Amino acid sequence: MHPDIHLALHHARAAELRAEAGAPGPVRARHTHNLRARLGWTLVEVGLRLATRPGTVAA
Repeated sequence: MHPDIHLALHHARAAELRAEAGAPGPVRARHTHNLRARLGWTLVEVGLRLATRPGTVAA
């Protein structure tokens, strides 16, 4: 399949799925990305706190 046709079909299907979901795509995607980033950094912070807990010896 020609790449342009494949891309056009992908965009059409994505638009259909966004319409079914009822929420605008970019806003929802941006919100999800922000939530993932905050959750990821929180997990990193918790891991670092556990790794550097007083009384533990660093490897």
